[in-house]
Amino acid sequence: MFFQFANVLVFVALAMGLVALMTGLSWLLRPHNPEPGKMSTYECGEPPTGGAWINFNIRFYLVALVFVIFDVEVAFIAPVTVVFRDWVEQGNGLFAYGEIAIFLAILFVGLIYVWAKGDLEWVKRVGSSDEDSPDMREAA
Repeated sequence: MFFQFANVLVFVALAMGLVALMTGLSWLLRPHNPEPGKMSTYECGEPPTGGAWINFNIRFYLVALVFVIFDVEVAFIAPVTVVFRDWVEQGNGLFAYGEIAIFLAILFVGLIYVWAKGDLEWVKRVGSSDEDSPDMREAA
C-alpha cells in the first residue's frame, strides 16, 4: 500500500533537493560586497526620506480588496460565458443563467453594502458638528 506513494515521495525529494541545490549555488556564486548604497532601502529609485514607519491610509487596502473581489468575479464569470451556448443547446441554459444571476446578485449586494457604508468615498466626513450633538442641546 505504501508503495503507491513512492512517486509522490520521489517528486518531493527531488523538489527539495533542487531547492537546496539552487539555494546553495546562489549562496556560493553571488558577489558579497555590502555597501551603504546597496544596504539602503529601495524606494522606486528615489533616495528614501524619513522613517519607514509611517501612518499609511487604510483606505488603500479597502479599495484594493474591493477591486480584488470584483476582479475574481470576472475570473469566475469568464469561463461560464465560454460554455454558456453549449449549456443552452443541452437544455440547461435557464439553470446556468439563474446561477450566474444569483452569483452576481450576491456580489451586487456586497457592493451596495460597501457603498452605503461609505467605504468607497476617499475623503470621509467626520461625524456631525458640535451644535447637533445631544450634549450641547441639553446644555443650552
